[in-house]
Amino acid sequence: MAVPFAARRLPMGVRTFSDFIEIVTLGSTHSKPTCPRVLRNQPIRYLASCGILMTRQPRLLYHVERSVVTPMPPSRTFLNLTNKRKQYSERRIIGYSMQEMYEVVSNVDDYKHFVPWCKKSQTVMKRASHAKAQLEVGFPPVVERYTSMITNVRPHLVKAVCTDGKLFNHLETIWRFSPGIPGYPRTCTVDFSISFEFRSLLHSQLATMFFDEVVKQMVVAFEHRCGKLYGPETRIPRELMFHEVHQT
Repeated sequence: MAVPFAARRLPMGVRTFSDFIEIVTLGSTHSKPTCPRVLRNQPIRYLASCGILMTRQPRLLYHVERSVVTPMPPSRTFLNLTNKRKQYSERRIIGYSMQEMYEVVSNVDDYKHFVPWCKKSQTVMKRASHAKAQLEVGFPPVVERYTSMITNVRPHLVKAVCTDGKLFNHLETIWRFSPGIPGYPRTCTVDFSISFEFRSLLHSQLATMFFDEVVKQMVVAFEHRCGKLYGPETRIPRELMFHEVHQT
């Protein structure tokens, strides 16, 4: 017949069942002072964007074998959970007039035909110097719609600011057009700048590198559109060409 554990005789120096379990698990009671206690109620934080559980104050992990304690360094995460705002600017001489470049950039309805990865573009409100447009951009695995408020100053400026949407926390593009090379009337200087920040950390990780490539193709895409609408560009002597790029 089985004897209840409470009726059995515990080893010498062991007073309770909890002490007995601790000796079996961690070793002799003599080594207990040298063994770190496990903190069972550490505060836990849940990162909803990536589905990761982690403690607020990461600690060293210990492998316990009797009285020997070996510290193990914490493992590194494979994702860089940052959502830094990105900026890109480009300045160059183009063989089209200020008016021609302005007409192409301000015509948002045509963006879907030539702007990289623009799926849809539609002007929903238009006034003398302001417009409101809805756009849809797609780059694997993200497809997102957003609304832009556009400010136009003919033929010098086109500025677009994203006002809503789940993809971007911030998106602003500015086009400035100024006279080009003296003696070449059908040229202009184009200053293009864009700054953006993704709203979601997950979107930021998946799309930032891809979006960087789209941004770098932007000025060339508009230049090619001018070529389709207005014919060949003005030939500019090589020594007068200018192209400057900044990225942060």
